[in-house]
Amino acid sequence: MTVQLIPGEKRRLLDASPSAQEPWYINDHTLIRDRDGRWHVFGIWHPEPAAPLEETMFLHASADDLEGAPWTVHDSILHARTERGETHVWAPHVIHHEDRYWMFYAGGTADHTAYRMTLATSEDLFDWTPQEQVLFEDGFDARDPMVIHDGRCWLMYYTRTSAPDGGHHEVAVRTSEDLLTWSEPEVAYRSRERGTYGGPTESPFVVRTREGWILFVCESTQYDRTLAYFSTDPRRFEDSGQIDVDLDEHCAEIVTEGGRTWITGGGWGRGGLTIRELKVLPGR
Repeated sequence: MTVQLIPGEKRRLLDASPSAQEPWYINDHTLIRDRDGRWHVFGIWHPEPAAPLEETMFLHASADDLEGAPWTVHDSILHARTERGETHVWAPHVIHHEDRYWMFYAGGTADHTAYRMTLATSEDLFDWTPQEQVLFEDGFDARDPMVIHDGRCWLMYYTRTSAPDGGHHEVAVRTSEDLLTWSEPEVAYRSRERGTYGGPTESPFVVRTREGWILFVCESTQYDRTLAYFSTDPRRFEDSGQIDVDLDEHCAEIVTEGGRTWITGGGWGRGGLTIRELKVLPGR
């Protein structure tokens, strides 16, 4: 058994550029709805053109809904802590747990074989307190964390390579009971492709369906392409489970609310974020 994915019509969700003459891009990002029902987006935010090693802060914007309400851009957050050796910050992911918001993100350093997975917490999505202790380090350019609870424990997915200095591109998964202490990594998905920066396992995102689990990954070698894999085991995805669907998003995020599912995308030179509905149906 598998699933069908049927994407709808794409539209612009948010352009946070200061002006048409000063374009800024939004890359890896996250969306969450607060206690009052207002949507918030956080993401890598930088002036064009692309400069990934100079991305030192996150965008924060909010809107009443995802159906066309105007977005308010707030002060940027969580600037790279250069005094701690952070040269840039990448790929925030936010969850709500125990009346707090938890943001997981990658802290880039000069050592690409030991990127830091970092945590910040907030009571209101505006004021964030970074945790002093690094959750763990991994390489090459380990980044793009995504956290979900599988009914037994927390799972954190992220992209890395099979060896810290390069190898097969992988989606790794670690487990935790408290969101603070994380296990050693397992391989949730391994690509046949080898390398260091980029690759076909960026921006992993996992969702649960009635039939099983879906892993979405960004095939960054083609930039605007997201692949999807189905599995009944959230810790193991294979090429044989690839779903036949055309998703031309970069750094895709999946948003589920009120029985509906959306997929968003962004990236360098893309004028902000896009969104479209994504129907998830049982396979034939």
